[in-house]
Amino acid sequence: MGLTIYDIASKAGVSIATVSRVFNGSDRVSPATRDMVLSVADELGYQPHASARSLARRRTDVVSAVIPMISNYFFAEVLRGLQDRMAETEFDLLVFSARSLDEMAIQLDRALHRGRSAGVLVFSAPIAGELEALVGKASQPVVLVDGYHPAIDSISSDNRKGGTLAAEHFAQGGVRRPGVLMANRESVPASDRLAGFEARLRLHGIPLDPSLVIENSHPLNDGYNEQGGYAGMKALLSAPNPPDAVFATSDAQAVGALEALKESGRMVGSDIHLVGYDDLPIARYVGLTTLRQPMNDIGGRAFELLMNRMSGTANGTVHTVFSPTLIQRQSTRALAEGTVGEGIAL
Repeated sequence: MGLTIYDIASKAGVSIATVSRVFNGSDRVSPATRDMVLSVADELGYQPHASARSLARRRTDVVSAVIPMISNYFFAEVLRGLQDRMAETEFDLLVFSARSLDEMAIQLDRALHRGRSAGVLVFSAPIAGELEALVGKASQPVVLVDGYHPAIDSISSDNRKGGTLAAEHFAQGGVRRPGVLMANRESVPASDRLAGFEARLRLHGIPLDPSLVIENSHPLNDGYNEQGGYAGMKALLSAPNPPDAVFATSDAQAVGALEALKESGRMVGSDIHLVGYDDLPIARYVGLTTLRQPMNDIGGRAFELLMNRMSGTANGTVHTVFSPTLIQRQSTRALAEGTVGEGIAL
């Protein structure tokens, strides 16, 4: 992600709020502090977002985010990027958290009709039925995050491509009996990841045994959680013919799977290979090969697009799709080396 006011604040030794006040022309900053902040910004080559400045000068308002399962790690990282961009303005963020996808319409209705939101971001929900009707009647701009509808601005990651990259990594490394730790099948990102994974395996003539696709029925975070990954890996390891590699549809599930593998005594990266999805910060510390999503960039771009809608500068429906990247670490080390016996001793 590019330079943000967090960098300015750190370099200048002041708070984020102070930097925001300087860029928004507030009179609550001393001349000396203003000059110092502007000097640091000029030194670092920082240019405040034009739409953010113009909107902030006109009014202080609220942007709402409607999110299923707020404790999901992916959403936390996307929100971090969103707030980095929002810090350049005087907008506040109001989060409406649904406990499940079924509650998304209820929370969206609250966000749209409380009269406080200048714009609304809807996270990771299929836009159909009641949700589609609510968005169609909304007087405020709506942007989809990690979702898609042909008539609504959206920011997403190519989940199908991510599954394809995982399958290609397995196929090139000689995997012949893959398994999958699947989140809730109603989750569009997880379903797309599985579809891309299975399609690419098919091209390589590698069958995906349905008995080795374990869906996480645990309700927390729509199946993207450690508990489901742990239980799912236990089930895979107890199969009559266990997999030689496993694709988890999230890093959270993969972390739970690593615990199950530790208990089994298997060497990860040689006895069995494991790929996650997201590239959460913890992935690097546990040596997890994963599909990296630019989560901060997704959040930042979503707010920029919403600002353009709120300021009336957007033209036509905009769909931005980021591409995931395979980040290889020790959990599939032998696949790249073409050898066995050098895995992670958990």
